[in-house]
Amino acid sequence: MELNRLLTISAITIASLATINAQEVTKKSRVSLGGYGEIAYTRNFFSDHVSRYSQPEEHKDDPSHGRFDIPHAVIYLGYNFGKGWTFSTEIEFEHGGTGVAYEKEDEEGGEWEQETEKGGEVELEQFWIQKSFSRALNLRMGHIVVPVGLNNAHHEPLNFFTVYRPEGENTIMPSTWHQTGASLWGYIGKFKYEAQFLAGLNADHFTNTGWVNKGNSSPMEFEIANKYAVALRVDNYSIPGLRLGFSGYYGHSMGNSYPNNSKGVDATYSGKVVIGSFDFTYNAHNWLIRGQADYGYLGDAEQLKYLYNRLNNKSPYKHSAFVSKNAYAVGIEAGYDIFAHFTKLHKDEQKMYLFGRYEQYNPYASQTKGTAYNYTEIKRMAVGINYMPIKQIVIKGEYSHRFLRSVYNDEPSVSIGVAYQGWFL
Repeated sequence: MELNRLLTISAITIASLATINAQEVTKKSRVSLGGYGEIAYTRNFFSDHVSRYSQPEEHKDDPSHGRFDIPHAVIYLGYNFGKGWTFSTEIEFEHGGTGVAYEKEDEEGGEWEQETEKGGEVELEQFWIQKSFSRALNLRMGHIVVPVGLNNAHHEPLNFFTVYRPEGENTIMPSTWHQTGASLWGYIGKFKYEAQFLAGLNADHFTNTGWVNKGNSSPMEFEIANKYAVALRVDNYSIPGLRLGFSGYYGHSMGNSYPNNSKGVDATYSGKVVIGSFDFTYNAHNWLIRGQADYGYLGDAEQLKYLYNRLNNKSPYKHSAFVSKNAYAVGIEAGYDIFAHFTKLHKDEQKMYLFGRYEQYNPYASQTKGTAYNYTEIKRMAVGINYMPIKQIVIKGEYSHRFLRSVYNDEPSVSIGVAYQGWFL
């Protein structure tokens, strides 16, 4: 009898401890902590002189140059309040520094400028509160990622083979594209959707070499929202191993500046920005293949040069060069996991992808008022390896080559990188 009593007490004690542990785990699981980061080294076997495009013959034999970089170091932090309410934030440190930076503006004759970006080199890429009603309906409000294009929707370093983010989308669109607004998203059957309402892009930031790349940034302490925009993304997962994605953006960009000018070009024209994108990912049979095609249209492009803030030399905006009416970027990469044929390595979940990538892009795809910047038309190929000793870490190596028009010098380079991505809590 006494033995049975002791066994019963022990069982109750063990059950109580298990309940307490479960409660502790549940309590801890309300907090989520994670992030990703990249460390890179590159040796460029071409000139870095400011006139390498305007006087290519004089710089074809210039020495190579190298650089170390920390492109992105990101911290995720989230909290589950319960009853469907969650919070999440993403803080990104770009290039290992903070504050303002000096740079040479190639498009302005090599003039030294102090580049001011919102938050300097530290950016709050996400900061939102979400209410989840069901798997099919979630409302997200705050500073959110705009998932237009493959790069923005899947920008973490384990989602591309190259050491740096794919150049095409990274050139013509903001990357990572993040703005303040509201989003409805969810899963319906084999589909995932997301619809967003946002502030419009700022045409004062558009350039000939980057199209709308910097249009989401603001030198002010606030995000200017005189004009508005919408974005939509739909992904389909019907075929095992294959994801098909369609995304788009529409908004007005002229007049979305500070101060809000009531006269002139700013008030007369709208500067419509329209972007359409298709992308896919195939992951099966030891193959990992990704591809995308993006096309952009900018209305009233010939008028951007005459915007009030672009005419004012004291403003923190671009003051020269026309902007193209059209821009495009297409790219595809494929990698094969050779470790899949080695039983021990495969069981240990190690992977070694041999990959190749090809892309073509041009932020100045159409001439505005007869102007041409032919060095913006680029074809790029890359080959290399991705070694993943564990799921959260990748070591990358690649040889890449930019092919420019024959009048210019091609741009080969070698890059090595290491990156991580994962959740700590």
